[in-house]
Amino acid sequence: MEKGWTKVFVTAEDYLVSMASDILQDNGIESVVINHKDSSYVMWGEAEIYVRDENEMQAIVILEQLKKG
Repeated sequence: MEKGWTKVFVTAEDYLVSMASDILQDNGIESVVINHKDSSYVMWGEAEIYVRDENEMQAIVILEQLKKG
């Protein structure tokens, strides 16, 4: 990932990636999803969500509830 971006969320569940990305967007936080899932075997691999460094703490607090669920 480019400099200035921080990983704030990792999951193997597609629905959680979508939810997390939507929640961040709803809170005005730009995010980028990097999908490391194997295209042939979608049950293998994870997706990561990155936010700009200045939004890291806010994103972590927002996504904490999603991680607990």
